[in-house]
Amino acid sequence: MPLFRVTVKRMKNSNGVRLEAGMTVDIPSNSFSNPVTSNGGQVVVDAFYRIYGVDIKKAGALNMSDLDVQRID
Repeated sequence: MPLFRVTVKRMKNSNGVRLEAGMTVDIPSNSFSNPVTSNGGQVVVDAFYRIYGVDIKKAGALNMSDLDVQRID
């Protein structure tokens, strides 16, 4: 089962949601595909809400230009 580390690349303040550069979540997955682009990124949204209490989808940051995804073995 792969583990993905998703990190916010830069500070973003949009729709009342503030994201700071370096905010990171680790996401275990049953799939080897990118968690940001698969299934609408819902596991990424859930992880950021659970850990930081922010909705990255509302902030418009659920994309590869705002997030960095690394696969960790």
